[in-house]
Amino acid sequence: MAKIDNFTVLRIKEAAKIEEVVGEFLTLHKRGKEYEGKCPFHNDRHYGNFKVNPKKNIYKCFSCGASGDSIKFLMEDQRMTYRDALVWLAQKYNIFIDEME
Repeated sequence: MAKIDNFTVLRIKEAAKIEEVVGEFLTLHKRGKEYEGKCPFHNDRHYGNFKVNPKKNIYKCFSCGASGDSIKFLMEDQRMTYRDALVWLAQKYNIFIDEME
């Protein structure tokens, strides 16, 4: 399988906005500088525990402890592989992937 070069991986990570990626799959509500929603990783009944921080470009659930960036969210919530998550993000942000052998 062809490898995605490190420069492209870095471009994808920089382009991926956590609030947009998580917002594709969850309903988020803006609260100050952050967003919040129901955590998809446990049986969450109310808003407030699952936070998305655009400045740090991460998500964090203060109830179950799940946290990470856009790639990890796709891997955990959507059951994608690391490579599939990179390809999905590259397509979303119109980044060409030049694969190496």
